[in-house]
Amino acid sequence: MNVLFADEQDQPIVTDELLMFAELVLDAEGLDEDTGVALVFVDEQQMTDLNEAHMGREGPTDVLSFPIETAVPGSPPTRAPAGPPIELGDIFISPSVVRRNAERQGVRFEDELALMVVHGLLHLLGWDHEDDDDATRMESRERELLARIGRVRP
Repeated sequence: MNVLFADEQDQPIVTDELLMFAELVLDAEGLDEDTGVALVFVDEQQMTDLNEAHMGREGPTDVLSFPIETAVPGSPPTRAPAGPPIELGDIFISPSVVRRNAERQGVRFEDELALMVVHGLLHLLGWDHEDDDDATRMESRERELLARIGRVRP
């Protein structure tokens, strides 16, 4: 898997574990080993700007995903014969927002951050939580994937 990592904020982040986890999720979801995704950590102002420009919502959020491919849950995009590798898209995470959410929910920051990685990846793969049934399925899949690395979903 080709997980591009960029850190454009000031909070310390342990990246090796997150990159391995992203690769595990992509593998578990059945993607080719040369699939690419970008994982970008941004500060609150950058996240606010992204959230307002692309989602039409005020203020920062914890994670935003911008898919390149059209995907359906459980049916990942596949590489065309002799075609270029699949590039899923970009995931932006604001660690300061994630930290506040973790404190508010009484969970470890590392668990909440891992949740944001899997949540963002599942969005790139077509998962959503627009209605209760979709949210239940997505949360169940998040729990399954997080359990593989000993993390919990609040």
